[in-house]
Amino acid sequence: MSRQTAGPRLRKRRTPLRAAAAAACATLVLAACGSTEDSVASGGDGGGEGKVGVILPLLTSPFWQSYNDYVPKMAKSEDVDALKTVNSNSDPSQQITDINNQLNQGVKGLVVAPLDSAAISAGLDQAERKGVPVVAVDVAPEKGKVAMVVRANNVAYGEKACEYLGKQIPSGKVVQIMGDLASVNGRDRSEAFRACVKKNYPKLKVLEIPAKWESDAAASKLDTLLNANPDIKGIYMQAGGVYLAPTLQTLKSKGMLKKAGEKGHISIVSNDGIPQEYEAIRKGEIDATVSQPADLYAKYGMYYIKQAMQGKTFKPGPTDHGSTIVKLPSGILEDQLPAPLVTKENVDDPELWGNTVG
Repeated sequence: MSRQTAGPRLRKRRTPLRAAAAAACATLVLAACGSTEDSVASGGDGGGEGKVGVILPLLTSPFWQSYNDYVPKMAKSEDVDALKTVNSNSDPSQQITDINNQLNQGVKGLVVAPLDSAAISAGLDQAERKGVPVVAVDVAPEKGKVAMVVRANNVAYGEKACEYLGKQIPSGKVVQIMGDLASVNGRDRSEAFRACVKKNYPKLKVLEIPAKWESDAAASKLDTLLNANPDIKGIYMQAGGVYLAPTLQTLKSKGMLKKAGEKGHISIVSNDGIPQEYEAIRKGEIDATVSQPADLYAKYGMYYIKQAMQGKTFKPGPTDHGSTIVKLPSGILEDQLPAPLVTKENVDDPELWGNTVG
């Protein structure tokens, strides 16, 4: 894979070398090319060497377990000296402590999957003060300095789920089991699903369960909702890693788990792309999921932290790996990786990461 990146930091005076580099970037329109005017500086010291800390949000989800398994493999392939991963165990305060602990150990780079989009800024500020670049994975911080956010388009997650259910269900009640609204992921998916239904499928009524990425909360609240609304026709689970098992168990306990094609089947769309979701699709228990790229999160988390530690910068535009870097309203850059919809038609595709893990 070719890796077009900006060169070392340059002086403000425009030299012929800088002019040539800028012209090359303009001609090639490569996302990884950078300029001091249009890029976010990494904060690295330009050496590119040293230990990298990797901080996970949780390990109770098969999705994050898979990401955790990919990290050492991708670190090796990208020639990154990554320390053993640290699990913040769904606690935003613990995550800040974990960041500080890693910084005190002298890491030269951090790859962090934020739990709370706002709270993470305290950790980012600590890293910036120490001159340590950070790459955020899966969740974009609301503020703070990061070299890159490696993430899929979470608005598209909600829209894809809406479009799928809207085409399956002409009218009636659908439920979205939401993630933590303190996370931009939970907000993006929830707002996108809600807005899409309102605009395109006005005969659907959306009922919502705020579950904060917690399986117990999803199970108990879904049970209560189904007692009051036994005529539910569709469910959107924003995280199959934590919501799949409790959702299926709750439906089964009420005699409401019908296979696709059977009378009374409740259409279910999920997010994550874990093997358990694929098996549920094959069985007809759920209908679709959006594959969140755990493998690519690990790969490009390592790729960008390596570049950032070398002092490289980036700019918006298409990349050489099938994605697009966009500038968020906060000014932070985000590499939006592709996340395909998986149904019974393509669930056995060997290219899907969920079909490559146990």
